[in-house]
Amino acid sequence: MTEVLISGAGVAGSTLAYWLARNGLRPTVVERARGMRSSGNPVDVRGPAVPVVEAMGIVGRLREAATATNSIALVDADGRTIARTRTPSARGRRTEVEIPRSDLASILYEAARDDAEFLFDDTITALRPDGDGVEVEFDRAAPRRFDLVVGADGLHSTVRRLAFGPEQEHLRHLGLYVATLALGRPADRAEEIVLFNAPGRLASIHPARGSALAAFIFRGPRIPDLDYRDTARHRQIVLDAYAGLGWQVPALLDALKASDEFYFDAVSAVRLPSWSRHRVTLVGDAGSCVSLLGDGSSLAIAGAHTLADALAGRRDVAEALRDYERGHRRLVGPKQRNVRAAAGFLVPKTRLGVRARNLAAAVLP
Repeated sequence: MTEVLISGAGVAGSTLAYWLARNGLRPTVVERARGMRSSGNPVDVRGPAVPVVEAMGIVGRLREAATATNSIALVDADGRTIARTRTPSARGRRTEVEIPRSDLASILYEAARDDAEFLFDDTITALRPDGDGVEVEFDRAAPRRFDLVVGADGLHSTVRRLAFGPEQEHLRHLGLYVATLALGRPADRAEEIVLFNAPGRLASIHPARGSALAAFIFRGPRIPDLDYRDTARHRQIVLDAYAGLGWQVPALLDALKASDEFYFDAVSAVRLPSWSRHRVTLVGDAGSCVSLLGDGSSLAIAGAHTLADALAGRRDVAEALRDYERGHRRLVGPKQRNVRAAAGFLVPKTRLGVRARNLAAAVLP
């Protein structure tokens, strides 16, 4: 096996392309966008991702692009600070980096681009796997055959839909929605993330890297017919959820009304009994999304490295894919099991829950 097609040039896809090339395989990456794109939402590179980026020699670049946040403040409706805690890097864990997702994806792409083929402005339209490969059709490029196809194309994965079935069979709504918006101005607190809670709702301002980012995370039931590309409906959902709240929420909603460029999606977990089917497999959010608290990027980096390592020098592809899945599920499983508890702490359901969380946060080290 030498020819591997990766769908998605994001965090998982570029990391995988880098390590496959280092292991003697020939990766091709197809990306729907015309160039590198990703949200500016801050994500973390920590835990199992740290030795991977160290081995890639990109830690210095990640630190140059990192945010400058050193604390998190909980505030009330009048803006008074209720509790404050330090971020991991401020607590001395210098190996961990918080970085805008777009910068992380670009740095990983630049590390991989000289040793992999990248096809931008294209997407997979059909997959026909057989015993020892996959016939692939593209929207623009000519059909080609690959020994393995990897879906690294995120929560709404095209590869997963084509190879494993409709999206609704594999996504599990976790009772939350998230929207983020670039404010186009510096934050009032240049090195501090500020969080405001009302029952079932959180609003925050993150200083990012000079241009503040607003986030809305709120509870709500699954909306069966929600189209993740319907910007007008997304805006109205957020406006309805946050109407009447204090702190800086009215100004943040005004910014949302004036913008056509914001991110919105349901907080979901991807659950599949197996990440591989024939000569098609999944990595990152496409196979095991944990879309809360920034863990997804670290798991995507670690999972891509585990997959590349499993495939290196192996003649039995099925066995390699089983090894990859066994190894990476040990990291993903606890994160998926704990995401509801993390959501309960971040977005308490009731007024009493908000008070209890604030008291607990006030005594955290």
